[in-house]
Amino acid sequence: MNMQALLKQAQKMQKEINQAESKCNEQIYESSMGGGGVKVTVKGSMEVLSIEIEKDLLNEEEKETLQDLIVCTVNDALKKAENEKTAVMKKLTGGVKMPGGF
Repeated sequence: MNMQALLKQAQKMQKEINQAESKCNEQIYESSMGGGGVKVTVKGSMEVLSIEIEKDLLNEEEKETLQDLIVCTVNDALKKAENEKTAVMKKLTGGVKMPGGF
């Protein structure tokens, strides 16, 4: 394989990676905990879009539990987004580590 063909292949791969990254960043992930009492929606770009809390969890006695549920639910949704991005990039690169953490 000559250098020009190799360069063309690398450029194609870079374009595919950029497209996959953009798609992953726009993907929506949801997580809920506490029997659905707390629901979090995030984008693949690690942006929290919404946090929904059931009315019965909004009382002073449940404040600490609610705070813990929110943290766990946000972390779970972000983990889903990160795992999906990692899987997509691994599939594209064949497991080869790419610059920029992909």
